[in-house]
Amino acid sequence: MSDNDWFPPADEPDPVRAAQAGMKPTLPKRFYKDAGVEERDGRHALTLDGRSARTPGRQPLAVASRPLAEAMAAEWAGQGTEIDPSTMPITRIVNSALDGVAPRMTEVVDDLVRYAGSDLLYYRTSEPERLAQAQNAAWDPILDWVRDQHGARFTLAEGVMHVTQPEQAVAAIRRALEEVRSPEALAALHVMTSLSGSVLIALAHAAGALGADEAWAAAHVDELYQESIWGEDYEASERRKRRQADFLAASTVYRLAGS
Repeated sequence: MSDNDWFPPADEPDPVRAAQAGMKPTLPKRFYKDAGVEERDGRHALTLDGRSARTPGRQPLAVASRPLAEAMAAEWAGQGTEIDPSTMPITRIVNSALDGVAPRMTEVVDDLVRYAGSDLLYYRTSEPERLAQAQNAAWDPILDWVRDQHGARFTLAEGVMHVTQPEQAVAAIRRALEEVRSPEALAALHVMTSLSGSVLIALAHAAGALGADEAWAAAHVDELYQESIWGEDYEASERRKRRQADFLAASTVYRLAGS
């Protein structure tokens, strides 16, 4: 068995599916003592007892950013007697970036651009008034940032009926995404977009226009409103917490990747 046989394959260009894929029921025993980082072939490689770790696709688990490699090493060092991939979200995203995103950067950008055509932030309600106000308060500043930063103006709609967005605005988002050259950063953006339902939230957070907790709350305005009326659903709340943990891991990957 190779180092990463228990990680799900990441040979598709959707990093969030790879990041959240089901794990094998029997966890492998920890087979190494030390996890570290070494510079090899101009990149920073994760090492386990001095041996290069590999992705599920059998590529060296190595990145351009040393801080990102050190974050992976910390996940591996923090394992107990068994290795649990569900506690290693940064490694899972990097696996996905190297195996699934790097060879398909254009496809991943195309997928993210599709979000720009039907982003969560476009679709509003007029009532109840308190929910409408919450949507406006959370989402309007993000749209203002997108307009000021990227020159993109989007059309808002009431309800869920699809509204076609201006081609110039969508093209502006494509240009912003094409500027992301790091597979790890692009994978992280895809994870944040998929989990939030909004490429605009992901871009604004990646640029530092809003914090991670603020971004996550903006993506869940409707759910949080419903909870304020009907009370918290335990299973839904726990599921959201797990997804938030993946969002925060993706935020960390993006930051450490150096984009």
